[in-house]
Amino acid sequence: MKRTCYLIVLWIIAGSCSRQPSYITINGFTMGTSYQITCHPGNISPDSLLTGIEATLMHIDQSLSVYNYQSVISKINRNEPVAIDSFFRTVFTRSHEIYTATNGAFDIAASPLFNAWGFGFTHREIITPAVIDSLQQFCGMQHVRLHGDKVIKDDPRVTLNANAIAKGFGVDAVAAFLEQLDIQHYIIEIGGEVRSKGRNRYGKPWRVGIDKPVEGAILPGESLQAILQLNDNALATSGNYRRYYEENGTKYAHTINPATGYPVSHTLLSVTIIASDCMTADAYATAMMVIGLDSTKQFLTTHPELGAFLIYDDRNTFRSFHTDNIREMINE
Repeated sequence: MKRTCYLIVLWIIAGSCSRQPSYITINGFTMGTSYQITCHPGNISPDSLLTGIEATLMHIDQSLSVYNYQSVISKINRNEPVAIDSFFRTVFTRSHEIYTATNGAFDIAASPLFNAWGFGFTHREIITPAVIDSLQQFCGMQHVRLHGDKVIKDDPRVTLNANAIAKGFGVDAVAAFLEQLDIQHYIIEIGGEVRSKGRNRYGKPWRVGIDKPVEGAILPGESLQAILQLNDNALATSGNYRRYYEENGTKYAHTINPATGYPVSHTLLSVTIIASDCMTADAYATAMMVIGLDSTKQFLTTHPELGAFLIYDDRNTFRSFHTDNIREMINE
């Protein structure tokens, strides 16, 4: 894992006021993406922070990464005997809760479908209706459960992929580490998933930019749809505009609907969820991208604990919708 420490902030927007230089920013790479953490370290040295942050992220990789051959989740997928750790238990339990709440729209046990479409950890298959039907027989969290420190499957072909929640969990785990050190002012970002507490180096609330869902956009922050002011909470965004492929003139989004087995195709382009923890925000952002605009709006009316900022296509024009409970957080 590459280690660097900078005194800059990239797409996380700082504000404008007198600067307090005691804040530091730490950058690195984890889970196939980048991370950036800005905080007021108090009496904690940057080297100690780097060591603790990297140890936390390495533990997550060894537990939840489908790209780490020796991780807990990889051994479970190969049906090898392995005892789960606390990180896996936490993520699995929360995943099952959100699977139930979303009627299966969020499903870490839809891994065989992710793989078949080329968005998992194996090579893409030639897709036919028969292939999808055969895979769906052993997809779904109803086929897997915890018993003590073991994972029990109804079918050995069941596999798991926690990528849609692991980054959010990683943000929460790093936040827990910082708070153990009594660090009260921080913002943590892993692959676009964010959690903040306290104030930035200018004494202002942390602010985060929400990208316009421009197809093929590579660099975050090039074009913003809105800026959200965070108040000791977490934020995660899911969208299909950066990760997709085209084949024979057809575009395939990376969001797979477990109910149909096919990539989604609807007007919802980007979902940003605000919650008290980033694991929850991460999972629900994915689930809302599965169910689409109208169903997301309906779902949010019965889940007031969630805030949301949605960007959708209205006859080739970007439109946005937000829940009333985040109105004061938004600058468009």
